[in-house]
Amino acid sequence: MRSLSIASTGMLAQQQNVEVISNNIANMNTTAFMRRRTEFHDLIYQNLRRVGSTSSDAGTIVPSGVQLGLGVKLAAVYRIHEQGNLTSTDNTFDLAIQGNGFFQIQMPDGSTAYSRDGSFQLSPTGQIVTHDGNPLIPNITVNTNAIDVTINNTGEVLVKLQGQVAPANAGTITLATFPNDAGLEAVGNNLYLETPASGTATTANPGASGYGTLLQGFLETSNVNAVAEVSELISAQRAYEMNSKVIKTSDEMMGTLTNMR
Repeated sequence: MRSLSIASTGMLAQQQNVEVISNNIANMNTTAFMRRRTEFHDLIYQNLRRVGSTSSDAGTIVPSGVQLGLGVKLAAVYRIHEQGNLTSTDNTFDLAIQGNGFFQIQMPDGSTAYSRDGSFQLSPTGQIVTHDGNPLIPNITVNTNAIDVTINNTGEVLVKLQGQVAPANAGTITLATFPNDAGLEAVGNNLYLETPASGTATTANPGASGYGTLLQGFLETSNVNAVAEVSELISAQRAYEMNSKVIKTSDEMMGTLTNMR
C-alpha cells in the first residue's frame, strides 16, 4: 500500500522539522542567533490517468485525471534574517548592529568569516578580538594605556589617553553585506562563510546607504520567539502522530486482507 511509504515520508519530514525547532529553542539565549524555518516540497506524482489526455476517438479531453502523490520531502531550512532585540551590557567592546551588515572576522587559516555577534574583547596586545581570540577586520589595536574608548555609530574607534584633550582615532570598523544573506553557510560559533549562493561580500562604513549603524555597550539577542516555537513544536508533534496513525490504519487494512478466507 502506497500509504505506508507516504506516511513514512511525512513522519521523517516532521522529525526533521522538530530538529530545526529544537535548535531554535536551544539557541534562545545565543547572541545574534537567527532562527530557522523549514520548507517542504511534495514528492513526484504517479499518473494513473494523465491530465489532458484524450478519452475517446472524438478527441474529448480528460479534465483532471488521476494523480497520486508519493509523500513529502524537506526542501530547505531558511534563516530568518530579522533584527533581534538589543540588550544593554555596559561593556565597552560590546557592539550591536542596528540594520544590515556583518562583522568581518579573520580566521586562523587567513580566511574571512562573518558574524553579527559583537561581543568583542581585547587581546594581550590590545587588538580587538572575538571570544575565541580571532581578530576583527580591519585589525584595530587599542593602546593599553587608554583611559577611555568610544566607538561611535559610524564605526570610528576613538581612544583617549592620559593627558590628552582630544581622543585619537585608532581605526574604523567596517561592515559587510551580501546580495543573499540566506545563502551564507553557518559553521558554528556564530560565524558564517561566503558561498556562491550568498554572492560576494561588499564592505562599507556603518551608516552608509544600505548598511546598519553600531551601538556601543549593547548586544543583539536571538530573534527566536519562544511562544511561536512552542506552537510550531505542537503542530509538528500532531502532524507526526497523524502520519503514524495512517501507518497503523494501513497496517490494519493489510491485516484484514491477509485474514480473508
